Amino acid sequence: MAGIIQFDLPAFRLDFPEFADNTAYPDASLLATRDAATGYISPQNYGYLQGKGRARALNLMTAHLIALADTLKAGQMPSMISASTVDKVAITLTPPPVKSQLQWWLSLTPRGQQLLALLSASAAGGFYVGGFPEASAFRRGYGIYR
Repeated sequence: MAGIIQFDLPAFRLDFPEFADNTAYPDASLLATRDAATGYISPQNYGYLQGKGRARALNLMTAHLIALADTLKAGQMPSMISASTVDKVAITLTPPPVKSQLQWWLSLTPRGQQLLALLSASAAGGFYVGGFPEASAFRRGYGIYR
């Protein structure tokens, strides 16, 4: 399954109904955000995450970026609120309860949390970067041990 994962805009709108409104979310805006999402997740179909899994990850990243942009447009700061009061307006923000800034950033939206779960499940044994793909296994291709 080599190649590049293409963006299926109608399928994206169907999978993420919160972005189905063409007026609020024009095609050009979604395409630009999808292009930005490829800076975080490669559209190249390779590695542990391939096919529908990689397409889902790209769509979730796109939805996460749109949700963050919408939060900022509404004049809010994306954060995890642990407590709030109405009288004298007090808000308590939760410090990042995660291991990395990426995990915290993805935890700011429900779609980011779904993406984090997908990436965590796909990388249960850890990702391997560089070299031959079979070098991440115990044996090389054709059954030859290292």
